[in-house]
Amino acid sequence: MSKWRTETSGVPQGLVLGPVLFNIFVGDMDCGIECTLSKFADNTKLCGVVNMLEGRDAIHRDLDRLERWVHRNCMKFNKAKCKVLHVGRGNPKHKWIECSLEEKDLGVLIDVKST
Repeated sequence: MSKWRTETSGVPQGLVLGPVLFNIFVGDMDCGIECTLSKFADNTKLCGVVNMLEGRDAIHRDLDRLERWVHRNCMKFNKAKCKVLHVGRGNPKHKWIECSLEEKDLGVLIDVKST
């Protein structure tokens, strides 16, 4: 009868395979994106400076790119979770998407009063 032994090679399974496949699947999401795009397991954040018209236009182009990516990959963004957080003084409050007064980011609460 054979003895049991530890094997260090083979196909990743379980907790390793999920994140690997996720990274492969969403790896091209940020192609061509001009602003900052952060990807998490169940969250995507697009951040940009909108102190001039060029910044506003860059965010618009990036949102259009993300929408095209979603359609190409048969995905959906949860529109109920899509919000804009206006940070800073004198920030022009453009109404592209629903505005929010506060958002939690990785456990830290960010609100418009703290900036």
